[in-house]
Amino acid sequence: MTAELLSPRALGRTSRRAPWTLMYHSVNGSDGSRDDDDPYLVTVTPARLARQLAWLRDHGLRGVSMRELLAARAAGRRSHRVGLTFDDGYADFRTHALPLLLEHGHTATVFVLPGRLGGTNVWDTRGPRKTLLDADGIREVAAAGMEIGSHGLLHRDLTTVHEVTLAAEVRGSRRRLADLTGTAPEGFCYPYGAIDVRALLAVRDAGYGYACAVDPGPLAGRYALPRTYVGEDDTGPRLHAKRWLHRVRRARLTALPEQDE
Repeated sequence: MTAELLSPRALGRTSRRAPWTLMYHSVNGSDGSRDDDDPYLVTVTPARLARQLAWLRDHGLRGVSMRELLAARAAGRRSHRVGLTFDDGYADFRTHALPLLLEHGHTATVFVLPGRLGGTNVWDTRGPRKTLLDADGIREVAAAGMEIGSHGLLHRDLTTVHEVTLAAEVRGSRRRLADLTGTAPEGFCYPYGAIDVRALLAVRDAGYGYACAVDPGPLAGRYALPRTYVGEDDTGPRLHAKRWLHRVRRARLTALPEQDE
């Protein structure tokens, strides 16, 4: 690739710190108990999520969608917001997470898979089958004030697929969600957190305004925003530690500018 394609501007990079963003997946299980059949540790119980959302509120933080978080930063309003994201678009978001978010005054971004509407998480070979949101569920979540983003079509590792498949996963999923919700999604989330320059540029060129990763290292920026994993074991003290660790680890990483250049 040319130096121009790999330039900081092309990758959406600046010298500013990335915003603190929390990464969830499924919300399920009996209140106060762990789901024992959760080998990938992607499930948080409703009781734990409620306590985590209350912790944010008690510490003067409001959980918001990535769309709201980045818009606030662009306008110079950076404080008291933390991004909340839910990957894979599990149907339990509608039944368990959505009521809690609304009760605590938070919003979130849900990254869904329009190629698996109403299907299951077949990519988790060892995990239990979890139902995904169908078209009506996605529209209901959007109508409740949550942001809908793309997680690709079928949850594939974009760093390993052919160019044709890459285009379908990135561009195709955006078109399908635009048809489903009436609005093209602004955000993308890399399945498995897997990212390379080719995938990043495909997302940028498809028209997305930002993309979320997990720990993208030197690629961190507008199209590779780092996030903090949150699980069932994350009590208040652990969230406090993760917030501090984010400040330390991300201080030297490139990130989204506060306003457009």
